[in-house]
Amino acid sequence: MASILDTVRDFKGFSDIRPKPAARDKRIPRDMGIPLLGYTLDFLKDPLALSEQLYKRNGPVVRTRMVNEVILMYGPEANQFVLQNTDHQFSSEWGWWYHLHRVFPNNVMIMDGDLHWFQRKLMAHAFKKPQLVEYLNRMNPEIDAGIERFPTGDRVLMFPAIKKLTLDLGAKIFMGTDVGAQASQLNRDFLVTVDAAMAIIRDPIPGTLMYRGVKARERLENYFYGMIAEKRARESPDFFSQFCHATTEDGGRFTDKQIVDHMIFLMMAAHDTTTSTLTTLVYALGKDPAWQERLRAKSLAMGSDFLDFDQLGELAEHEWCMNEALRMYPPLTSMPRGVAKDCEFRGYRLHRGELVGISPILTHYLPEYWSNPYAFDPERFSPGRAEQKKNFFQFIPFGGGHHACLGQHFASIQVKAILHQMLRRYRWSVPADYTIPYQLVPIVKPRDDLPVKFARIG
Repeated sequence: MASILDTVRDFKGFSDIRPKPAARDKRIPRDMGIPLLGYTLDFLKDPLALSEQLYKRNGPVVRTRMVNEVILMYGPEANQFVLQNTDHQFSSEWGWWYHLHRVFPNNVMIMDGDLHWFQRKLMAHAFKKPQLVEYLNRMNPEIDAGIERFPTGDRVLMFPAIKKLTLDLGAKIFMGTDVGAQASQLNRDFLVTVDAAMAIIRDPIPGTLMYRGVKARERLENYFYGMIAEKRARESPDFFSQFCHATTEDGGRFTDKQIVDHMIFLMMAAHDTTTSTLTTLVYALGKDPAWQERLRAKSLAMGSDFLDFDQLGELAEHEWCMNEALRMYPPLTSMPRGVAKDCEFRGYRLHRGELVGISPILTHYLPEYWSNPYAFDPERFSPGRAEQKKNFFQFIPFGGGHHACLGQHFASIQVKAILHQMLRRYRWSVPADYTIPYQLVPIVKPRDDLPVKFARIG
């Protein structure tokens, strides 16, 4: 049968997909950093600090280098111009290919045009309200069992505990299985594969990060390939099975490789970004016991560990805190695109073949949009203040436009359900002088696994 994705190309190198740029517009300020590497190391260390410096020196558009030459565009107007992509002037595929083609090939985030639209339409069915209701009902007891196993003590590492829980939940919801004893290896493989996306040495030379990432990817592929036959043999409600049985109107089906590519990316996206958000929330509430007690009082008043879908709207303050965590530490601090056709932004010409990048994290700290942006202040999202509504593209933790995250509502439900049960069962804190050492790229996570004092209530 015909393949749904038979138009996907097997690219051999970045130059194969990026046309040589036309004569560059010299009006764009140039701030290139050191020879060859440019600001690559500064970006890997602290993309917010780097973006603030570049923005202050050059304004909202600057040409710089982060291994590749890139035009950085800052602020809500730039976010809207790039993400809305009204004239199809930007390519997500060209932007992400350099980072993802070896470790997360053929995923929906790096597809464009009709191919992207078809894939997104197929996947969107898994995130409609009836499915979300079912997911929550299935997650509640799994969350209960998972957080019951959380360790307690004066120095509990929260990041690995949360990551194991979200991986287990993702396996249940999207794969219809328990990962069991393989959870630790799968978690390590996902971590290494994600980290390899930002490797400076791009070839998988033994001993390099990219080599470890490619090997981890191979193990993930073997794991998912080993489940294909069973999933094809009988249909079940999980997303993995639905992929195996999906057909087009003319009878086309996904190949095994296409299914595996999608499942690896889906599982990464479904649990890594949620882990990032929950870890940031635990840290913020550990630093701010008043907010933690405020949320706990609301969760205790709900009367049950298990939330119904209709009860989610009653946790408004939980959502303010989640949004504030996403504002301060969005899981993706930057988003790249390739210029697919010549266009103009604020008088600057962008030429086909060039790379551009927008910065959610810088936008989330611009003082003209956010009061006291470095402070954890969830009430900025309350109806009375609603700071996020000054510009539709000033708060973009899930992206926007055609490539907005399909799973954002699922992620919100999962975060609320987990936080609700944690608040009802545990109290936690971090020392007053502790500041979490964040790794901000490729996905936000703590370098020290976030040690907290974690105790049962009662």
